[in-house]
Amino acid sequence: MTAKTPSRLEKVLAAGHLAVTSECGPPRGSDPEVIAKKAEMIKDYVDAVNITDNQTSMTRMCSLAACIRLKLMGLDPVLQMVTRDRNRIALQSDILGAASFDIHNVLCLSGDHQSFGDCANGQNVHDIDSMQLLQTVRLMRDDGKFLGGDDIKRPPQMFVGAAANPFADPFEIRVPRLAKKVSAGAEFIQTQCIYNLDKFELWMKMMRDRGLHEKVYILAGLTPMKSAGMARYMKKRVPGMDVPDEVVDRMAAVPKEQQAQEGIDICVEAIERLKEVEGVAGFHVMAIEWEEKVPEIVERTGLHPRPAVD
Repeated sequence: MTAKTPSRLEKVLAAGHLAVTSECGPPRGSDPEVIAKKAEMIKDYVDAVNITDNQTSMTRMCSLAACIRLKLMGLDPVLQMVTRDRNRIALQSDILGAASFDIHNVLCLSGDHQSFGDCANGQNVHDIDSMQLLQTVRLMRDDGKFLGGDDIKRPPQMFVGAAANPFADPFEIRVPRLAKKVSAGAEFIQTQCIYNLDKFELWMKMMRDRGLHEKVYILAGLTPMKSAGMARYMKKRVPGMDVPDEVVDRMAAVPKEQQAQEGIDICVEAIERLKEVEGVAGFHVMAIEWEEKVPEIVERTGLHPRPAVD
């Protein structure tokens, strides 16, 4: 077997630095400049950039092609892969395609239900689930084997990640579910957007009680609010989201023209608090179609400049 080639993200985490990742949504069209422009805004402020895979089931430029664009720009992309749209043949094929461009990070997801998107009558695939996708990537990397048992010539060298939502119901199964993902092969975790800091800290304590913080890197997810309306929408309409009343009230208490900055301030304060939580290995800043604010958030939290790693 060939030696594993670490991504920049893996190197930063292994060195004990707080990592910073962000994400870019590909365009609903074929213009490569859309993704390049987003990446240019954040490239000097993050260690890696997620490319979403038809998020909210809306048809977009594919994650793999957008990741290749980032790779050619000198960034460290995180290939998001959902099991909703492709069977095990296509998933393994795309993993090899990413590896051929030395893309070394993958985030294994189930994907939003197609009823949320622009092809509500589209067929779910889910030939394998996100846990099995984690196992598949690890099999391909660690054993150099396809699911069918054949050897892989030049196996993919992937740093394997998964998502976790500390706030979904029932809360008591959140940590056991995370433990299953770690057992399936997850090496890093990116969480759902965190607004209820108390509940997240309880989840982290439950995780530490099982020793999981020593087995997987946790990147705490943060999304800055643009307005009180966004806060209300996320509280009432987005499944699995936990937005406390005090966050909504704080956003609503300032004039509309100042709410965006208030949202940035809340995000910065959350990162400062979570930096002190044992087991938090970094931050995943999801500034949705607001990438230009990522540099301010990273700078204000003392996470810039990013560390040099060999």
